[in-house]
This record gives sequence, structure tokens and C-alpha cells, in this order.
Amino acid sequence: MDARHREHREGFALNEIAPPVVAIRGVEKRFANGTQALAPVDLDVRHGEFVTLLGPSGCGKTTLLNLIAGLIAPSRGAIKWWGNPFSATGSLGRKLGFVFQAPTLMPWARVDANVRLPLDLAHADRAHADRAVARALDLVDLEDFARHLPRELSGGMQMRVSIARALVTSPDLLLMDEPFGALDEFTRQRLDDEISKLWAAQRLTVVFVTHSVAEAVFLSTRVAVMGARPGRVLDAIAIDEPFPRGDTFRVSTTFASYAQRLSRLVAEAGAESAERT
Repeated sequence: MDARHREHREGFALNEIAPPVVAIRGVEKRFANGTQALAPVDLDVRHGEFVTLLGPSGCGKTTLLNLIAGLIAPSRGAIKWWGNPFSATGSLGRKLGFVFQAPTLMPWARVDANVRLPLDLAHADRAHADRAVARALDLVDLEDFARHLPRELSGGMQMRVSIARALVTSPDLLLMDEPFGALDEFTRQRLDDEISKLWAAQRLTVVFVTHSVAEAVFLSTRVAVMGARPGRVLDAIAIDEPFPRGDTFRVSTTFASYAQRLSRLVAEAGAESAERT
């Protein structure tokens, strides 16, 4: 076992005694129209993990992510963040960042202004904010595009701006809702490489939503496979392979084995949904 993998594993062992970054207990979600999006869900996300939510369309992945983000409230059950209620988030060591499916950039504003938006809304000191923006753009390799408008960037670059905006507040927990799903496969793989490196370099905890089995295998330390509506976690599969991962891992028999296992679980979830409809 190489040194980086050993450090990674030892870090998880130490984290077993700390409160989870997110602890989900018996959480259900029923919307006002009567749709039950989530059956009881139990899931822990520990410090330094890259947990991916994977499953068929309509299984509640985004709903669960929105619950973790505090954007909506559970109908039943409880969620704790670092062992505390959501009101405790935002303080040092307990910050959240969110990357949506689409870049959702302000088309009239330049890249640096788009990235600075969370700090402007928080009335941060402008000099501090500008330094944070420069750092965030450097992290996503867009420092030379700070004065560009979104329309002057490719789709992949726009998504990197969105990621920089999520990183500008130095989050400890990064939530990502299928951010690369609309991109071509080449761009998607390149951004998967970049977000994996960012996760490792920044020691982030990440919860990531995707429909792609290959993406889940490549990025994750653990994949939570969700069953169709009402959504629930069918299984959580550890991807116990060292980082950094690259193209060699993507074409390995180990990668294929994980992908086949996850594909079977997703197919079973889809078949179960079809039987109920």
C-alpha cells in the first residue's frame, strides 16, 4: 500500500470516532402534492469521504441532496451536521458549498463577479473577497478568464466557474448535483479528474449526485445506490482503490468489476420501479 493510500485509510479510521459530517436518521420526504419522494433513509457521511448518490431517475437523489443542503426540510426523521442542527452550519469548519446541475451564472456579469457573489451577499470585505476569488479561480485553472463573460466560455468552463463559486467560501462540505451530466464524455472525464484532485488537495467532504455508473466508480470512496420512488438507500458500496485515479484505473478489470456490481444494483432498482407502475 503506497503512502498516500495509507494516509487516506488511516484518516478514515480516525474519523470513525468523530461525529459524521452528515448523519441522516429515518428521513422521509413527502411533498405538498402527496408525492412521497423518500422512504426512511439512514446514511452517514464522514469527514474526507467522497460519497456518490447513484440510482435511476426519480429515486430521490436530488431531494436527498437538497435535504443535506438545508434547502428543504424532512417530513419525518432527523439530520445532523457535525452533530448539530443546521443552524450551526456556516461557522468555521462547518461551511457548505453547492454546485447545481446547470452553471446558473449571471450572464451580464464577468467571471470574477459571478464567483464573488456568495461573498458579496455575505457583505465580505472587498479586498478579502478579491483574494478569495483569485484563489478559487486558480483552483479550477481559470485565473486567466476572470474578466470574461459566461457566453465567452465553453460549457465545461462555465461549470468550472460554478465550482469556483462554490469553493470561494472555503467550504468543508461540497454538495454537487449531477454537475457534469450535460457535458460531452471527453469534457466530463476531464472535469471528473479535476474535481477528484480538488477533493484530495482541499481535504473536502463531498456528496455527489450522478446517473453515471462509470463516474461514480471513478470519483467515489463510497457509492450509495438508491431505489426508485419512494427513494431509499439499497446498498452502500466502498470503492476501495487508491488515489489519484486516472485512465489506467478506468480501463482496469477492477474498475469493470465495480461498474458491473453497481450496474446490477441500479438495474434491479429500475426493474422494481417498473413492477410497481
